[in-house]
Amino acid sequence: MGQQQLLLVILVTIIVGIATVVAINTFSAASDSANVDAARQDMLTMASNAQGWFMKPAMMGGGGNAFDDTNGDAITVEDICPGTVSGTVCTTENGSYDIQSPTETQFTLRGTPATAGGLLTADVIADDIDGGIEYDPDSGTTIGS
Repeated sequence: MGQQQLLLVILVTIIVGIATVVAINTFSAASDSANVDAARQDMLTMASNAQGWFMKPAMMGGGGNAFDDTNGDAITVEDICPGTVSGTVCTTENGSYDIQSPTETQFTLRGTPATAGGLLTADVIADDIDGGIEYDPDSGTTIGS
């Protein structure tokens, strides 16, 4: 009888160990997904701020209906960042973001989630985000490094 109990204790220990590993992996995946969602929300906030900046007259510090320097200054991350700015990079607790290729009517907003990695991109136009926010988890690009 003692041998059966010993085998049962070993079996239970193995099952608990496997369950613990599965739980840790599940929590990690959920944490990464939450970070990507939070970074996506930061980008939506920045896009909304950019659209407000676009419509504001250049005399009042806006774009005067242009994202580039057509009517004054071109848009920068300082104009739309909800976090801290270092050079051309906006950083929040959720990730790092930058602006690429501003033209008169649109620009590309890029972001790297803080813990999940990968790259988020969005083409921001005057009144929309063209095509939504795309996420490439396998991108080797990192904003701000």
